[in-house]
Amino acid sequence: MTVFSSTKQDDRDRNPRTSYFNSPPLDISVAFPQATPASIFPPCTSDYYQLDDLLSPEEQTVRKNVRECMEKEIAPIMTEYWEKAKFPFHVIPKLGALRIAGGTIKGYGCPGHSITGSAVATAEVARVDASCSTFILVHSSLAMLTIALCGSEAQKQKYLPSLAELKTVACWALTEPEYGSDASALKTIATKVEGGWRLEGQKRWIGNSTFADLLVIFARNTTTNQINGFIVKKDAPGLTVTKIENKIGLRIVQNGDILLKKVFIPDEDRIPGVDSFQDTNKILAVSRVMVAWQPIGISMGIYDMCHRYLKERKQFGAPLAAFQINQLKLVQMLGNVQAMILVGWRLCKLYENGKMTPGQASLGKSWITLKARETAALGRELLGGNGILADFLVAKAFCDLEPIYTYEGTYDINSLVTGREVTGIASFKPAVLSRRSRL
Repeated sequence: MTVFSSTKQDDRDRNPRTSYFNSPPLDISVAFPQATPASIFPPCTSDYYQLDDLLSPEEQTVRKNVRECMEKEIAPIMTEYWEKAKFPFHVIPKLGALRIAGGTIKGYGCPGHSITGSAVATAEVARVDASCSTFILVHSSLAMLTIALCGSEAQKQKYLPSLAELKTVACWALTEPEYGSDASALKTIATKVEGGWRLEGQKRWIGNSTFADLLVIFARNTTTNQINGFIVKKDAPGLTVTKIENKIGLRIVQNGDILLKKVFIPDEDRIPGVDSFQDTNKILAVSRVMVAWQPIGISMGIYDMCHRYLKERKQFGAPLAAFQINQLKLVQMLGNVQAMILVGWRLCKLYENGKMTPGQASLGKSWITLKARETAALGRELLGGNGILADFLVAKAFCDLEPIYTYEGTYDINSLVTGREVTGIASFKPAVLSRRSRL
């Protein structure tokens, strides 16, 4: 009997999974040469109603600088990092050089932009990559703004300058595993001890938390039962942060679970201006405007990508842009973008004039994200099979909109905030629970 020794060829024949096809994938420009991928970002064609005319020269300059940086530095790498769910730490200095962190904060090394200028910057970042805009929003419009509006003078001087340059990074921890929409019911506690406070509890979905130098954390004061704010350093004993895996959207954002086990916070890092949950509304009023501009920017990028793609991609002997149904969808997307921009711009003006109400901010965020989802769905249809590839932006943006539709108040909760304002009746709790609470 003859015994044959095993060979690599035999192994491949028996196990087709380790067969000949171990080559890396084709570059998208080779695999699909008829249309340009988003790594070479399309020119902006979505400003159909000429928003620039509504902006001051300073705001136009901010928009131009951010757009150039995002198209040059972020567009070529965003698909790779989104696919790997990794953060491109090497671009942080480039984002810091834009001078948009700190947004509307004046002094302490912050740029002191108008809220319109800060909103436009948010949109321009999101136009290319939603994850980068979330990174900056969490750091700037939540964590930095909390210190600026509610912190002591010493805290502002100590922390804001380096945060403004992105030499240090911050996160903002309110949400907990058991309390998302019902955020004011949080369970994390702060107990007064000699020289400071002891924090115990858990936070979830906290963007930037896995690498933040500073964590702005909200906890319930065990003496007053009110919500207080604290600045926690990343190396504090008893603090553990782990990354949340398996997200389908904002994959570049590093969301974390935070565990606090007897974490000591010195008195100097208690944020004195946060004495109740209502104090967070000063921050959320600004951040909700910024969040509303994220889907505006994302929708701009989707439209710009589809506009170029339809003119490049040919079927039946003609560019896709020549077909009536494609033009109809493209114009529907364009109309959405114009309406979203004008609602967002009006929100900024209301805020700047001290007239914006919580209901107006909530309606802006909920309605704009709704229209953005519709715009992304239309873009997905226009790109056909390539609509499911992150290389052509729309699939990535489609997924990135889902968490934005939910965070900073879900569509439903924000609608109820507006509903409460226009009717004078709160309807957050089921009626049966409300009745029981009165018995």
